[in-house]
Amino acid sequence: MKDAAHGSMDSLASTASRKRKDLVVMKFGGSSLATPQLRDIAVQRVKDEISKGMKPIIVVSAIGRAPDPYATDTLLELAPGRVSANRDLLASCGESISAAVFATLLEKAGISARAMTGSQAGIHTDKRHGNARIVRTDPNPVLGRLNAGVTPVIAGFQGLSPDGAITTLGRGGSDLTAVALAKALGSVRCEIFTDVDGVMTADPKRVPQAHTIGELTFEEVDELAANGANIMHDRAAALAREGETPYSVLGLNTGAGTDIQSERPLAMGQPVTGVATVPSLAFLHLVPEAAAMPGGWELDALRRLSGKSISIDCVNINRAGLFFCVRGDDLHDARRALEDIPVALRFTRDCAKISIVGAGMRGTPGVMAAVVQTLVDASVPIVHSTDSNITISVIVPGTHAAAAEAALHKHFGLG
Repeated sequence: MKDAAHGSMDSLASTASRKRKDLVVMKFGGSSLATPQLRDIAVQRVKDEISKGMKPIIVVSAIGRAPDPYATDTLLELAPGRVSANRDLLASCGESISAAVFATLLEKAGISARAMTGSQAGIHTDKRHGNARIVRTDPNPVLGRLNAGVTPVIAGFQGLSPDGAITTLGRGGSDLTAVALAKALGSVRCEIFTDVDGVMTADPKRVPQAHTIGELTFEEVDELAANGANIMHDRAAALAREGETPYSVLGLNTGAGTDIQSERPLAMGQPVTGVATVPSLAFLHLVPEAAAMPGGWELDALRRLSGKSISIDCVNINRAGLFFCVRGDDLHDARRALEDIPVALRFTRDCAKISIVGAGMRGTPGVMAAVVQTLVDASVPIVHSTDSNITISVIVPGTHAAAAEAALHKHFGLG
């Protein structure tokens, strides 16, 4: 016979497995909490949800951005060096401070609230410091607070490793915390509040004509985030897609933004939804020394790069050789890793990857031709290209990146 404690925990877990329409996860980014005025607006957003009968679960990032005193990068300047357990503990302090501050503000506004660290909120990770992976999210601690009439305010970006150490989830990791909790609670609604009004058709700092996209699919946001769009943590987008957890990216001041879910209406004649850019890449081409060189060298090259923890992108293997991109900072290590393989190594520094993404591209002929024609008309040379179901990426010289991005944005009617 189960004791009362086990029965209570089972009841909470059963509640989490069902989709709760009265729950909402609200994540506030560091720039949305940077000033007392912005924090007041965030508190009002929480009050608005409570007035609708909702029970919010709050996730916060560290307050502000460097050189603000409690920003993560500012804290890390106190202990420069390599990634370690000690540095992770230091890095996690910004979010813990933010959670305590925001919970105090909610209580001043008449809302019972309790700050929680990532570990207290059930975020369990692997042992990788600086960029940990979430392996399990236990919703019971959060549900326990809610059932006691308390609003949980959770420090994002952090979790607990199997050996009891504090870990951090990488840049933008608070998004990942929010999506993981929303998924664990039964794929409940998740709202990501930022300083911009949702997902834009391009980075407005580079393309002034960019505007907010009202609706996107999980797949589109996943592709945009993975290809450089400054939307949210790319692993958060992938996790939301995997768990079919609907979420919104909203402007703190306006409440306007982008809704992301499984499907959206597709507009006729508009195959492309957005443009994303990854700068500062190096493009490498490995050419076999003999045309009849036996296979297997490509696998050797890929294993060597993996062994040095060098991430590669835009990979293509054919009779002409092995083609791929690496971050510009990884070029030296990549060359060292490949230097004694019997291939000629050619490389181009300072490249950029420009990607167009859109669910409407699937099954639509002529999109690649339009990309090539647009870049030819803009006098942008194409170094390399790759594509998938809803994404076309072109590698161009870095000096031509702005022209390529603007031309593609204009051609596909995103302005």
